[in-house]
Amino acid sequence: MTNRGYFHSPTGIIEIIADEAAIISLKFVKLQSMEEDKHTAMIVECKAQLQEYFRGNRHSFDLPLQPKGTPFQQKVWKALTMIPYGHTISYQELARQIGQPKASRAVGNANGKNPICLLIPCHRVVRSNGALGGYAYGIETKAFLLKLEGER
Repeated sequence: MTNRGYFHSPTGIIEIIADEAAIISLKFVKLQSMEEDKHTAMIVECKAQLQEYFRGNRHSFDLPLQPKGTPFQQKVWKALTMIPYGHTISYQELARQIGQPKASRAVGNANGKNPICLLIPCHRVVRSNGALGGYAYGIETKAFLLKLEGER
């Protein structure tokens, strides 16, 4: 059974979906009214770690994750978790890291389908020329997160 919780971040409301074992989804949402917030252990711990992150006191997350996707997407998302706090890499470099140097476009598509933002740090991937590129939750949010991490 999955539960839903909400976290009010400096860049908007984050919806957390988790079961008892892992985080399944984390995304920025625009809601008129939120559903009832569930206070399960997984959601409470996720909120605590997000609070520490946005205060600048947490540089990595320690939560079990269970993103749902294709084997290729899983490979990309796993590689994303290896990008250190405060660093960025290009889509092309990420494609090389997963052993598919010609797949930068596919890597970008998988990056855009990341179901667990922040915890799987897709915001740390930029274009080869250093431009921010896209972000599912808006370029302003991506810029804010990178600035928070000291990258820009």
